Amino acid sequence: MTSPIARPRPKGPHLITARWVVGHRGGSHILIENGEVVFEDGAITFVGRRYGGPIASRRDYGNALVGPGFVDLDALSDLDTTILGFDNQPATKKGRVWPQSYIEAGPYEMYSREELAFQKTYAFAGLIRNGITTALPIASLFYRAWGETVEEFDDAALAAADLGLRVYLGPAYRTGNQVVAEDGTIGTYYDEPRGLAELDAAVAFAGRIEGAAGGLIRAMLSPDRIETCTPELLRQTAAAARDLDIPVRQHCCQSKIEYDLVLKQHGMSPPEWMASLGYLSERSLLPHGTYVSGSRYIDRPGRDLEIIRDSGASLVHCPLVSGRHGGTIDHFTRYREMGLKIGLGTDTAPPDMILNMQVGMILTRVMGGSAAVVRSEDYYNAATIGGADALQRPDLGRLQPGARADITVFDLDRPHLGQVIDPIQTMMLAGHGRDFSHVIIDGRFVMENRDIPGRDEAVDKARAQTQFEGLMAKYPERTLHHPPTSQIFSSSFPVDRTGEGPHLWGNP
Repeated sequence: MTSPIARPRPKGPHLITARWVVGHRGGSHILIENGEVVFEDGAITFVGRRYGGPIASRRDYGNALVGPGFVDLDALSDLDTTILGFDNQPATKKGRVWPQSYIEAGPYEMYSREELAFQKTYAFAGLIRNGITTALPIASLFYRAWGETVEEFDDAALAAADLGLRVYLGPAYRTGNQVVAEDGTIGTYYDEPRGLAELDAAVAFAGRIEGAAGGLIRAMLSPDRIETCTPELLRQTAAAARDLDIPVRQHCCQSKIEYDLVLKQHGMSPPEWMASLGYLSERSLLPHGTYVSGSRYIDRPGRDLEIIRDSGASLVHCPLVSGRHGGTIDHFTRYREMGLKIGLGTDTAPPDMILNMQVGMILTRVMGGSAAVVRSEDYYNAATIGGADALQRPDLGRLQPGARADITVFDLDRPHLGQVIDPIQTMMLAGHGRDFSHVIIDGRFVMENRDIPGRDEAVDKARAQTQFEGLMAKYPERTLHHPPTSQIFSSSFPVDRTGEGPHLWGNP
């Protein structure tokens, strides 16, 4: 698998200009009015005004904001399963925790390799359309036989290279899985040999994929949620990450069930347990950091946040998906003032980073009790600089000479945006991901006027719907007591599909 790049870079220096440019100077973003950005061979060579050097082409984007691409540390690479849990709770009765009967019957892959490859392409295109230029994919394991496979990540690498998306890839693996017993209690089922074999495969994949597609594709390790890991899996993961010097993403502190399971099994909170194993480091990326000691969700004293901070790890804040499930960190500004490093993740569909920042600001102001507790630039920094720094990539998340040419164009002429005083504040107030008109990644024009070459959004949407409905039909097999789909997925209102019900309008 060579991951060829389908879109060559245009030759020579290229200048783009717009009403506003988000430059980077002295370690901080700045706004440049009527600014210019020049890039060549995938790197930025100039940011400012009145460029005097030679150019091969010039593009003026008019009333727009040219900025750095977003870095999504928890980017959905799935046909979103969040919608299935949005109004259908609890998870133990709705197929999102395997029952013992399903484990005994033998879990199986509910998607084919072709379907898995399509969902990666579909999701990756969606990320680009939302101004995300660097992505660390995440998908559900609910419908998997166990973990993810190297073969599907070979396909993911090909998809990323074809679209021109910058990605960090690594198949998810685990030594355990949550299981619900017939009486509704939740425990963990373990198969450590299988999980360790999957770790070995993931490490081999990382060594092979690192730097592919001209550096667009990098490697990471992706152990699944902390409660599905055994100590040996974590120790070997940490050792492999040190040897390869690559990031490790570990979901933790994201639910009360997870926190209680880890506490019950190991006598320590998730951060305490990881620290005791020497697992945490500056390579660690930790979604979601919501359920921590001393919080409104965990009535237990402790130093969970301080442990994460002192290890050098970065929290991955996913405000939209957390809020959808009734939770939030308490709160973004307090975490930052404690010295925690924070990047952002979308972790759901649509992968709208702007919507995530908007929701994050609202939740922070509610939790902080004041509109003054957080400002627009704080979340914009987290979506750009914060994610890049978490990956130890000073060449991403900012527009300055020497950085990679990962550039987005946000159209300020969209009618719903209203009047503009400050473009970042306007984005946070009224914008959404569909306002990005152009995306450049590593100096390649991967989306122009909302068009991604080779992708038909309507055709892909229809295919995704068909594939998703096929998955829903299989839910009873892995749901406690195996109820029909009509009981698993409730309808907001009664549905009349027969046409035989009473007439609600018009003539009888």
